[in-house]
Amino acid sequence: MDVTFYGAAREVTGSMHLLALGKDRILFDCGMFQGRRRESEEKNRIVPFEPGSITNIILSHAHIDHSGRIPVLTKKGFSGRIICTRATASVCNYLLKDSAKIQESDAEYLNYKSVRGFLSRLKTSDRSGNLSPGKIKELKKLLKKGRHKINRETVENLMDKHGLEKIQPLYSMEDADNALTQFDGRPYNRSVTIGNNIICTFYDAGHILGSALCMVKAKEKGRTYNICFTGDYGRFGKPIIKNPTISFEEKDRDIDLLIIESTYGNRFHEPIQDMKQKIKQVIIETYNRGGSVLIPSFAFGRAQELVYVLHELYDEGEVPRIPVFVDSPLASNLTKVFGEHPEVYNVKSHKTFLEKGKNPFSFPQIKFVQSVEESMALMRDERPNVVIASSGMCEAGRILHHLRCKIHNQRHTILIVGYMAANTLGRRILEQGIEYEKSGRNGPAPILKFYNKEYPLNTRVVKLGGFSAHADKNELLKLINESNLRVKKIAVVHGEKDQALSFAEHLKKEGFSVTVPHAGDTLEVD
Repeated sequence: MDVTFYGAAREVTGSMHLLALGKDRILFDCGMFQGRRRESEEKNRIVPFEPGSITNIILSHAHIDHSGRIPVLTKKGFSGRIICTRATASVCNYLLKDSAKIQESDAEYLNYKSVRGFLSRLKTSDRSGNLSPGKIKELKKLLKKGRHKINRETVENLMDKHGLEKIQPLYSMEDADNALTQFDGRPYNRSVTIGNNIICTFYDAGHILGSALCMVKAKEKGRTYNICFTGDYGRFGKPIIKNPTISFEEKDRDIDLLIIESTYGNRFHEPIQDMKQKIKQVIIETYNRGGSVLIPSFAFGRAQELVYVLHELYDEGEVPRIPVFVDSPLASNLTKVFGEHPEVYNVKSHKTFLEKGKNPFSFPQIKFVQSVEESMALMRDERPNVVIASSGMCEAGRILHHLRCKIHNQRHTILIVGYMAANTLGRRILEQGIEYEKSGRNGPAPILKFYNKEYPLNTRVVKLGGFSAHADKNELLKLINESNLRVKKIAVVHGEKDQALSFAEHLKKEGFSVTVPHAGDTLEVD
């Protein structure tokens, strides 16, 4: 038996590891790479093995950096099952379709830019043929329907006519729909056959709704192997969902290989119990300046936690009852999924809300924004409010439009509540904004570029680390040292290089056999 690490190896995105035993090929996760656009695009299109050779996929949870390339595999010949928890299957029904929509929209926009650029160049070249300047101007106008909608048919016709290279989406909505037919949702703590003499059992990972520690037991030539893949391991004492598992059945305790994440392998979070008070402080200070609190948030998990905590603060009368807007149709849909799975809620959630007949995600001041028109009106609204908008790393989505309208104004606050991967706009806002705050806001504000324009980062930037869904160093060590697992060998993945190596070094000092694989490395399980 061996495991090959194809993604999230010395980086935090693109989770994908291949377990090979006999004729079976079991894939742990099939995630999308995120970061520099061109580099990520190239990596996401490459499948380093024959998709049709994969027996089944074990999906730890629904986040796109773990699930986002599944439609790529299915359209290239993977015909097995995608085995996950029931909640993960429900969430992927929304996340993969949303991802496909983004792929199609990005391709459409890039093709529009290509045609528009081509027409602009015709004005100053001798290749315009029979096209007069007036005709070129007319064609440019035809590239859009109204101000915002691209005329896809006209764009494609002009690309065909002039031999321009078309950008194809990574996958389409149809590809996502086809992939979803192969999902097989299963309950926690029950074994499912995933290959010849190979079974998998899911334990709650406490990361997000439906996240799972994937325990794989395989038999070969009279020998039994146990592989534990953490996916993303969660925190203890979080709102809504239960704590990560640290007590396992006896049959699953002897681990030949633990594949463990290390996103925060050398960092420590603020205490979770402090988060509510810090959000209270940010809201009050921003309200007193007459500003709004902008929160870039993942639509899944983080958005629901924020709504839950705000509900508590409003019920307790701790903050001004300014409007709260969730500006993400995806987050709205996923909040409904949360409501459909109360069985995974923790005791506190049941006592605070469910036993009182309350919906944790609904209170008088909250509004879920659906239409583009509503969102545009909200961006122009200068009254104090709280806006939770996707995407979490500020690389796409409606948060960019809110930033465009408010990033220059120091009355407002950008509240960072999650991990920002390297080379994302969110990371630049975080690092440059915090540095500017530390300097006492002396001198000109940092300049950030997005939407092909430059904007001064005059807003206040505040980071709350306690909302992270990832375990920090101590919580990762809790799984290894305080659970009833008996671990033989460890592979450290899903962490930027410095985090992964530092965490591995700590484990080595504790006497564990540890490796930090590079992408493409194969580790034999003995």
